[in-house]
Amino acid sequence: MLAKLDAILADFEQVETSLTTSEVLGDQYKLRDVSRRYKQMGPLVECIREYKSVLGNVEAAKELIESASVDERESLDTEMRQGLVRLQALEDELKVLLIPPDPNDGKNVILEIRGAEGGEEANLFAGELVEMYRAWATRNGWSFEMLAYDRSPMGGVNQATALLKGETVWRQLRFEGGPHRVQRVPVTENAGRIHTSSATVAVMPEAEEIDLAIDERDLEIDVYRSGGSGGQSVNTTDSAVRITHKPTGLVVTMQDERSQLQNRVKAMQVLRTRLLQRRQDEHEAKISADRRAQVGKGGRGEKIRTYNYKENRVTDHRIGFTLYQLQDVLAGNLDPVIDALTLEYQAEQLAKQVGSE
Repeated sequence: MLAKLDAILADFEQVETSLTTSEVLGDQYKLRDVSRRYKQMGPLVECIREYKSVLGNVEAAKELIESASVDERESLDTEMRQGLVRLQALEDELKVLLIPPDPNDGKNVILEIRGAEGGEEANLFAGELVEMYRAWATRNGWSFEMLAYDRSPMGGVNQATALLKGETVWRQLRFEGGPHRVQRVPVTENAGRIHTSSATVAVMPEAEEIDLAIDERDLEIDVYRSGGSGGQSVNTTDSAVRITHKPTGLVVTMQDERSQLQNRVKAMQVLRTRLLQRRQDEHEAKISADRRAQVGKGGRGEKIRTYNYKENRVTDHRIGFTLYQLQDVLAGNLDPVIDALTLEYQAEQLAKQVGSE
């Protein structure tokens, strides 16, 4: 155990030293990766250092007890027992911190939300999910940039794409991908009956240029006149952009900006992220190329979470977790749900570690 911890400390010192070298400082991509690793290792290294310090104090107390007076022995024994309690707590903390980090940890996130089954009610619910994640981003100090927003006839969302930036964005949002189900009386319902509708959420780590190279020859780029409400340039200039990635058939459209160049930059940002997600999905053999295992078909029977208005209830079906604070969750207080999912994830990872030993 101690040899493993010493190796981690030595590795951290190498990473720390490399941050001052011209080789790393002169390469923005290397600097990004090394800085990210340095931040990831920080909490683990801090825990290791405290563990070794407490262990040293406990061992010193054991040695001193043998030659100590009666009064000194009582004090040393108390110190030793307190140290042993702290050591156990630190060992438990280390087990979690030693779980291999997610390769996407520290990355920003592209969030896509669509209305699925349930007609306009599904679109209205999708709009509420957008606002829920926007509020959660504010609570966590993340930035929330809307890249595309296709409004439905009654003010809901056909499809919305947002970029969230923050150090812990991926770590928190990675659990949110999948069909979200709502049970309530829709505004379109005259008889007061409860309907079940659904919206889908896709969570993808933002791809940077170094992560994925795209051959310009593989792209088909069309420009056209923007539609819908907007500024003075809408419907007067060819500012909207549609990019088709011919090898995969993926299509991204962007028209929210007045400038064709700005729309193209945002479209490429989303396309690169979708392509990287596709490659990762295929590598992990978890979902098909169009991410259906994450968002499913959007059916009401497929769900990761249910939002029940009558019971003021939120239930995450993956872990059987229920919280009777629906309005708090929709207002952006997702922490209780995410904390429960995180604990379950850590338990699974710890079980895998034990099984592989």
